[in-house]
Amino acid sequence: QVQLVESGGGSVQAGGSLRLSCATSGYTYCMGWFRQARGSERLGVASIYTNSGFTWYDDSVKGRFTISRDNAKNTLYLQMNSLKPEDTAMYYCAAVTTGGQRCRPNPPDFGYWGQGTQVTVSS
Repeated sequence: QVQLVESGGGSVQAGGSLRLSCATSGYTYCMGWFRQARGSERLGVASIYTNSGFTWYDDSVKGRFTISRDNAKNTLYLQMNSLKPEDTAMYYCAAVTTGGQRCRPNPPDFGYWGQGTQVTVSS
Protein backbone atom coordinates (compact mmCIF):
# COMPACT_ATOMS: atom_id res chain seq x y z
CA GLN A 1 0.00 0.00 0.00
CA VAL A 2 1.36 3.43 -0.96
CA GLN A 3 0.53 6.59 0.93
CA LEU A 4 1.17 10.06 -0.46
CA VAL A 5 1.00 13.39 1.38
CA GLU A 6 1.49 16.66 -0.49
CA SER A 7 2.62 19.96 0.99
CA GLY A 8 4.02 23.28 -0.13
CA GLY A 9 1.08 24.89 -1.89
CA GLY A 10 0.09 28.48 -1.32
CA SER A 11 -0.54 31.84 -2.90
CA VAL A 12 2.07 33.66 -4.96
CA GLN A 13 2.21 36.50 -7.44
CA ALA A 14 2.86 35.89 -11.11
CA GLY A 15 6.54 35.33 -11.75
CA GLY A 16 7.08 33.81 -8.34
CA SER A 17 8.12 30.31 -7.30
CA LEU A 18 6.82 27.50 -5.14
CA ARG A 19 8.11 24.02 -4.35
CA LEU A 20 5.66 21.24 -3.78
CA SER A 21 6.62 18.13 -1.82
CA CYS A 22 5.04 14.70 -1.73
CA ALA A 23 6.06 12.41 1.11
CA THR A 24 5.80 8.80 0.00
CA SER A 25 5.60 5.47 1.78
CA GLY A 26 5.87 2.17 -0.06
CA TYR A 27 7.38 1.08 -3.37
CA THR A 28 6.76 3.14 -6.47
CA TYR A 29 7.77 2.57 -10.10
CA CYS A 30 6.67 5.88 -11.50
CA MET A 31 5.41 9.08 -9.92
CA GLY A 32 3.69 12.11 -11.32
CA TRP A 33 2.30 15.51 -10.59
CA PHE A 34 -1.14 16.49 -11.80
CA ARG A 35 -3.29 19.60 -11.55
CA GLN A 36 -6.97 20.30 -11.68
CA ALA A 37 -8.36 23.78 -12.09
CA ARG A 38 -11.87 24.48 -10.87
CA GLY A 39 -14.38 23.13 -13.34
CA SER A 40 -11.74 21.39 -15.43
CA GLU A 41 -10.43 17.88 -15.81
CA ARG A 42 -7.34 16.63 -14.03
CA LEU A 43 -4.28 16.96 -16.26
CA GLY A 44 -0.76 15.57 -16.10
CA VAL A 45 2.06 18.02 -15.47
CA ALA A 46 5.19 15.91 -15.11
CA SER A 47 6.33 12.39 -14.32
CA ILE A 48 9.49 10.61 -13.22
CA TYR A 49 10.71 7.04 -13.14
CA THR A 50 11.52 6.39 -9.50
CA ASN A 51 14.74 4.47 -10.09
CA SER A 52 16.24 5.98 -13.23
CA GLY A 53 15.09 9.55 -12.70
CA PHE A 54 14.01 9.98 -16.34
CA THR A 55 11.40 12.70 -16.57
CA TRP A 56 8.60 13.92 -18.82
CA TYR A 57 6.89 17.32 -18.89
CA ASP A 58 3.76 18.73 -20.39
CA ASP A 59 4.54 21.50 -22.89
CA SER A 60 2.73 24.04 -20.72
CA VAL A 61 5.36 23.75 -17.96
CA LYS A 62 8.55 22.86 -19.84
CA GLY A 63 11.40 25.14 -18.83
CA ARG A 64 9.50 26.41 -15.76
CA PHE A 65 8.78 23.32 -13.65
CA THR A 66 11.18 20.63 -12.49
CA ILE A 67 10.15 17.26 -11.09
CA SER A 68 12.64 15.43 -8.89
CA ARG A 69 12.77 12.73 -6.28
CA ASP A 70 14.97 12.18 -3.24
CA ASN A 71 14.84 8.42 -2.78
CA ALA A 72 16.69 8.60 0.53
CA LYS A 73 13.93 10.81 1.90
CA ASN A 74 11.13 9.08 -0.04
CA THR A 75 9.98 12.47 -1.22
CA LEU A 76 8.86 13.74 -4.62
CA TYR A 77 9.23 17.42 -5.49
CA LEU A 78 7.88 19.84 -8.03
CA GLN A 79 9.84 23.07 -8.29
CA MET A 80 7.66 25.66 -9.99
CA ASN A 81 9.26 28.84 -11.29
CA SER A 82 7.93 31.74 -13.37
CA LEU A 83 4.43 30.94 -12.21
CA LYS A 84 1.49 32.23 -14.23
CA PRO A 85 -2.14 32.80 -13.23
CA GLU A 86 -3.10 29.88 -15.47
CA ASP A 87 -1.03 27.60 -13.19
CA THR A 88 -3.67 28.12 -10.50
CA ALA A 89 -5.09 24.69 -9.59
CA MET A 90 -5.19 21.95 -7.03
CA TYR A 91 -1.99 19.94 -7.44
CA TYR A 92 -1.84 16.21 -6.77
CA CYS A 93 0.97 13.72 -6.65
CA ALA A 94 0.31 10.14 -7.67
CA ALA A 95 2.13 6.86 -8.01
CA VAL A 96 2.27 3.72 -10.09
CA THR A 97 3.57 0.59 -8.41
CA THR A 98 3.53 -1.83 -11.34
CA GLY A 99 6.33 -1.62 -13.90
CA GLY A 100 6.30 -2.37 -17.61
CA GLN A 101 4.59 0.72 -18.95
CA ARG A 102 5.78 4.14 -19.96
CA CYS A 103 5.93 6.63 -17.14
CA ARG A 104 3.67 9.40 -18.41
CA PRO A 105 1.25 11.43 -16.28
CA ASN A 106 -1.92 9.88 -17.65
CA PRO A 107 -4.37 9.93 -14.72
CA PRO A 108 -6.04 6.52 -15.32
CA ASP A 109 -2.63 4.81 -15.11
CA PHE A 110 -2.04 5.99 -11.54
CA GLY A 111 -3.53 3.99 -8.72
CA TYR A 112 -2.43 5.96 -5.68
CA TRP A 113 -3.16 9.63 -5.06
CA GLY A 114 -2.44 12.25 -2.46
CA GLN A 115 -5.06 14.60 -1.08
CA GLY A 116 -3.90 17.61 -3.09
CA THR A 117 -2.45 21.01 -2.31
CA GLN A 118 -3.80 24.30 -3.65
CA VAL A 119 -1.64 26.64 -5.72
CA THR A 120 -2.99 30.11 -6.45
CA VAL A 121 -1.13 32.55 -8.70
CA SER A 122 -2.34 36.13 -8.82
CA SER A 123 -1.62 38.60 -11.60
